[in-house]
Amino acid sequence: MLRPKKRDITMPDVLSFLQAWTFDPLRVGAIAPSGEALANLITRDITPASAPVLELGPGTGVFTRALLGRGLKPEDLTLIEYGAEFAELLKTRFPTVRLLRMDAARLDRRHLGNNSTFGTVVSGLPLLSMPPKKVFAILAGAFGLMRPGSAFYQFTYGPRCPISRRILDRLGLKATCVGRAYLNIPPAAVYRIVRRKPPKFL
Repeated sequence: MLRPKKRDITMPDVLSFLQAWTFDPLRVGAIAPSGEALANLITRDITPASAPVLELGPGTGVFTRALLGRGLKPEDLTLIEYGAEFAELLKTRFPTVRLLRMDAARLDRRHLGNNSTFGTVVSGLPLLSMPPKKVFAILAGAFGLMRPGSAFYQFTYGPRCPISRRILDRLGLKATCVGRAYLNIPPAAVYRIVRRKPPKFL
């Protein structure tokens, strides 16, 4: 199988992000796509055994490309992208990857299929710019689709985990910082989020 070429941020990707950010800065959450250093960090522990993988907010596909570079097959990936401009770009770049244009806060088996169970979730969503209710819905929906022992990877530009302690506790989750990508612009941290006990609302 051909491996995707590694590359860092390209000018078309930057322009796509700038355009999307101009129209809806809270949805995009960044003015430039993530770089190779962050993509390598957030996918570092993911192998073909982690499949299938659900990617939330793939944007221009920087993390998608890194996942394929880790040995995952296109059919191992499901991408959830809300933005029309990014969805069209992803279709062109990854024509054989499953892509759903929808809000990540509405994740459930009705949209993804009754047999959809994921081994890993990788999120490029700007959680810090979202209201707590939406962050809760995204995490609850994602973990409802994940098999036991699965991990949810989230990056942030902030100094701490972008998911509040209240939400983590209510869902029975714990977050651990797995590293920082200082070469990313801006620098970013990656958190690994896993279950620690059954959620209180079940």
